Amino acid sequence: MNWRKWGLILGIAAVFILLNVSLTLWKEGKLAVRSAAGEELFPPHQEHTGNEPAYDLWGRSFTSKEAEQLMKTEEGRALLSPQNGAVKIDDALLQLGKKAFYNETFGNEVFITDIMGAFDGPITLANVKKAVEELMGQGTDNLQVELAKTVTIGGKTFYKGAKINTGLDVAKGTNEVLGMPIKYSKGKARAGITCLACHSTVDRTTKRIIDGVPNADLNAGMFIAFATNSAAYFTHTDITSVQKYIKDPGRTVVTSDGKREALPDIQALEEAVDSNALKWPLGNFDSTIDMASNPAQIPDSFTKGDFPYGWSGHAMAGPFKGLSTFNNNVHAQNSDSLTQSEVSRELFGIDKEVYIATILQNAADPQFRYDPGKGTKPSAFFATVDPTPGTPGVNEVILPPSFPKATLVAPDGLIVSSPGSKVNEQNNAMSAWQNALVPPKPPMKLGADKVELGKTVFKKAQCISCHAGEYLTNNRIVPSGMIGTDLSRALALKKTEKIWGEATLYSPDTPVPVPKGARILKVPTAHLDPEQIKLGFARGDSKGGYKTVSLNGLYWTAPYLHDGGVAAGADADKQLGLPGTLMQGIPAHPYNSLRALVDRKLREKVIAANRSAGLEQVHVQGIGHEYWVDSSTGFTKQQQEALIEYLLSINH
Repeated sequence: MNWRKWGLILGIAAVFILLNVSLTLWKEGKLAVRSAAGEELFPPHQEHTGNEPAYDLWGRSFTSKEAEQLMKTEEGRALLSPQNGAVKIDDALLQLGKKAFYNETFGNEVFITDIMGAFDGPITLANVKKAVEELMGQGTDNLQVELAKTVTIGGKTFYKGAKINTGLDVAKGTNEVLGMPIKYSKGKARAGITCLACHSTVDRTTKRIIDGVPNADLNAGMFIAFATNSAAYFTHTDITSVQKYIKDPGRTVVTSDGKREALPDIQALEEAVDSNALKWPLGNFDSTIDMASNPAQIPDSFTKGDFPYGWSGHAMAGPFKGLSTFNNNVHAQNSDSLTQSEVSRELFGIDKEVYIATILQNAADPQFRYDPGKGTKPSAFFATVDPTPGTPGVNEVILPPSFPKATLVAPDGLIVSSPGSKVNEQNNAMSAWQNALVPPKPPMKLGADKVELGKTVFKKAQCISCHAGEYLTNNRIVPSGMIGTDLSRALALKKTEKIWGEATLYSPDTPVPVPKGARILKVPTAHLDPEQIKLGFARGDSKGGYKTVSLNGLYWTAPYLHDGGVAAGADADKQLGLPGTLMQGIPAHPYNSLRALVDRKLREKVIAANRSAGLEQVHVQGIGHEYWVDSSTGFTKQQQEALIEYLLSINH
């Protein structure tokens, strides 16, 4: 017997089996992503903040020492009970938060892949996989994907075979796109989106993951525009009325009140949404479905002390000072437009049946595609294919006691929670984990003397009047007229006043699915300033406002302002605004972008550059926050430079 020959055959067989097992585990998401050296690439956080809270009670924190004392009394135990709304913060919750942040889609791969058709157009999953393989483990902060077909959008043609910048990130030594898990079922691959895709990035130099840093070059608008049914996202664009797109009055559905209404033309609506979404700047996403195209800059996840949350500060109540409310928005609304079908008339002036039909009439997967010619009511058709029966949309959500009303703890009317978890558990876990993230130290040399001088300038220029305290924010919402920035996003939640209800939640120990008779808690809101609520939701005659952001980790969050419009490159004379930086594949330079924020003349050039590219059409200009620290207000160049170095030094 030739033992050498048999040994070679057995060796090849073993490798073949190992590869097949590995492929199966990878497909099922059970194979850990590791570097070539074998270590896991997903650290829990950059470092601990110290003195972490042990409990959260509707935004009030208790340290371990405080909790220990309270637990000695019956009254204290009742106070920190989940039956009272308390959330225990321990290692298990933090690990769940990290896991959810990295991997949890809440089932949005169905909407993104099967309904919107994100990978049925020129960008396919096969070509995404090919692009990752071509990296050969080196990683990238901007995955270039070859287009599978030629398309023309808004007068611009993208040719088959060309490689397009996506802004998707792949960490060194891995075989996966950050925040885009691929799931396999019934012989089909589907991709969804997790928080990681937008709120973490890969360092350009090391190609390692930096948690909490926004993905500044993610081309979300292009992904929507390239989808075959981008019209499913029509409420995120400037489609002020679907009536404008009706071409065949005979193509109708029966409405909720028994009448008949015509549906918009598939092709006309698709082209309008495609053209608009393609205008969104890199690193921006429209997170409000107000039928206005107003993409905001993706925020960082260095959230501790940065409440209220959201650009308008609307997420101000509930666990973790409203952070769980903010986290909930991503999947209770942004990754599944169908979730708002029960309130579409109040929010958009569109009947529920017309709304559902408009989203599904061109669904990528025929299973979800609605055909008005068959005479079935859209809601009845959807009920036959809905993977999550009993709730609006296809994502994994529960109906809070207030449903379908909007409230301070559920402005979207729903709470994302996966079956087998507890109500709001994943949102709360992500909140605890995000609050533990600390920005890395800036990889640049900062002069100690300049930083100290910068602190003095910061006070002299009255920046501290708003950016005060440990996290350099007064935690207030500033009226949009006072801050001077674009009004559009500040007005986005105005119509929720029509469907407003009392803030209630099930106790955080309630299992999902929610059983009958589950404990309902009134969320404390009496401590909130009514004027701040009015600003956060643009109530009544209010024009809304924008919250005073924390200045923590500014090095990592360029460009600046809520629209991300204040951008300058390393060459501030030529690389101006978004057209001169991100739109050309050039990163926004933190130092020069901060200079554009406080220098009147440089800002004027940045605004002009943005307008030259027509970005005002999507409400991105870089206007407002006109608090100058330059010669026009009596400051020297040295003082301006010192202020910028101080701002870049802030990370805790």
